[in-house]
Amino acid sequence: MTLARKYAFVAPMDVFRRGQTLQTKLQDQRDRTQVPAQQQRLLELSGQTMALLATSAFNLGAFDSARRLARAADLYGETARVDVLRAYCDGILAYVAYFTGMPRDAVTKARRAQTYGGLGDVARRRLLAVEARAHGFLGDVESAQHALRLSEEIENGARDGLHDDVGGEFGFAPERLAMSNSSTTLLVHDSAQAEQSARRALDLIEQRPSDARSAHVLGSAAADVAMARLLDNDVDGAAEALGSLWGIPADQRATGVLVRTGQIQRFLTRPSFRGAALPGELRDRVENFTRTATTRQLAGSALLQLEA
Repeated sequence: MTLARKYAFVAPMDVFRRGQTLQTKLQDQRDRTQVPAQQQRLLELSGQTMALLATSAFNLGAFDSARRLARAADLYGETARVDVLRAYCDGILAYVAYFTGMPRDAVTKARRAQTYGGLGDVARRRLLAVEARAHGFLGDVESAQHALRLSEEIENGARDGLHDDVGGEFGFAPERLAMSNSSTTLLVHDSAQAEQSARRALDLIEQRPSDARSAHVLGSAAADVAMARLLDNDVDGAAEALGSLWGIPADQRATGVLVRTGQIQRFLTRPSFRGAALPGELRDRVENFTRTATTRQLAGSALLQLEA
């Protein structure tokens, strides 16, 4: 629970190392007992830990590792008969599919996850947000807007033991929903709604203590505001929006942030910006931000060694 709840404030590689240590301890405990109830609980905890390992691998850009770990976590969930964990793992696999250019597969996995029983409102919001983003990538505006609207309207009072009681990285805070939906509206070319959603995410996160603010949400929302303004040809506004991005530590620049900054960098290479001072400065600064991210540098051999 501590690892899950502190996830957003710790470097992904540190989470991976701590998670691997915890997984070893859990395996040792499983070897020490034959009591069915204890075995059941340890299987569930092992699955949760494996899911956090998958998420940290994803945030390090190690997509193949994330996919393998999510599938392993799903097997723990199946063995332990914990459907909410299986739904969470399908959500990870949907994220991986989306970020590796397979949005149709992402939709399939997000929808399959929603068929599991026992899901609370938070779980359903997360999965609908993933589905909406994938529809947006496919250019299916109607389906994207429908899923987005549902993600914001769900309020049945339903809870579950993973997304609500454990929470943390297994949860889906309001600012994270707003940030995700800002990216969806960018995909369907609604810059006004995108900026509104991203600004809401930033407003919500600013209400939290400084040591309880997710760098991932902060950076992603700031990048979405900047991208929305660039789409409206407001380069000065984009530069202002990116101000909060530069302070994100190199080891906390997760996949979602880097993908968004990469989109901004590519946008600023358009012929209409050539020769202009501010777009050039922003492009160079964004490039340096991405290049110096230690998450990307560590995603290869270091993570493979930890998996071994």
